[in-house]
Amino acid sequence: MTTVPEHLRIDAELQIDHIRHAGDTGAAAVVRCVRGPVRLRARFHRIRGTSAPIDLELTEILFYGHPVGELDLSHTALVTLWGEGVPLLAAAGDAEHRWQVVQGVNT
Repeated sequence: MTTVPEHLRIDAELQIDHIRHAGDTGAAAVVRCVRGPVRLRARFHRIRGTSAPIDLELTEILFYGHPVGELDLSHTALVTLWGEGVPLLAAAGDAEHRWQVVQGVNT
């Protein structure tokens, strides 16, 4: 049996509606789960349709203002992502880059 390397496996995807605020290594974003559920501590390693590497960890999910451990398919929430690649997400604030999808794995 062949094991798929983690950097190629995708079982978690979040579509970014907009970025609430972003710094060098962290961002708060309103997202929709498009493959999941997506769990706390999920790791995102790419933005769909780009070759730019990212390494972001999902550190908080607020669903209707309440912290939860996972976000179910088709649900929307405010999430916090930490790690490398936040400036690439910040571009989601303009209309041309809106609806980016970050892809990764649940850990």
